[in-house]
Amino acid sequence: MDNEPGCVPSAEQVDTHRAIEPSILYFGTPVVLLSTENPDGSFNLAPISSAWALGKVIVLGLGGDGQTADNLRDRPELVINLPSPELWPQVERLASLTGRHPVPPTKPHGCRFEQDKFTAAGLRAEPSHVVGPPRVAECPLQLEARAQRIRPDISGAFVIVESVTRKVHADSRIVVPGTQHVDPAEWSPLIYNFRHYFGLGAELGRSYRTQTPRRPTSSNTNPAR
Repeated sequence: MDNEPGCVPSAEQVDTHRAIEPSILYFGTPVVLLSTENPDGSFNLAPISSAWALGKVIVLGLGGDGQTADNLRDRPELVINLPSPELWPQVERLASLTGRHPVPPTKPHGCRFEQDKFTAAGLRAEPSHVVGPPRVAECPLQLEARAQRIRPDISGAFVIVESVTRKVHADSRIVVPGTQHVDPAEWSPLIYNFRHYFGLGAELGRSYRTQTPRRPTSSNTNPAR
């Protein structure tokens, strides 16, 4: 019966997908550096790749065994720093470091304790305005925030943090002059794509909901991109 006329699918009907079982599902998400306060008053800096915004609320996905989650349970202030693509080496320097001592057995092989992560990554801390943890000076976008709700995810391995943004700092080079708008033509986040680092490509189009005005001219040499 399968060979009868009309039973052979056309080229448009052939399913070209394969069923796969990837170890992770980081399908192109922004990298975020979270600064939080440790119990001794020092500060932790941790890279994460699970963050998304809903209005002023930034939802974060954290490892349940990390120092960041531990800090936020008792000291809920934090800064959500968004690095640009050229900062990927500094982000990668943080990837194998933890603020937990001793290192939890659930951490990947090769992970080691580091007290001063800012120095280890080659990044500079600068004071925040309304929260205790510092901002990362090199990051073009910095969101001072407070964790309002922290709960385990359905698997029990991660922690979901709902944080409310209290103040936004943006490098003047990525702001449309005379406005409060970040210029998406000048700002490019660092993207974590299946554990590889990428930046954005050229703009493809504008949403009908955008309120961002066009610049009179656009620079192609912006170091914050």
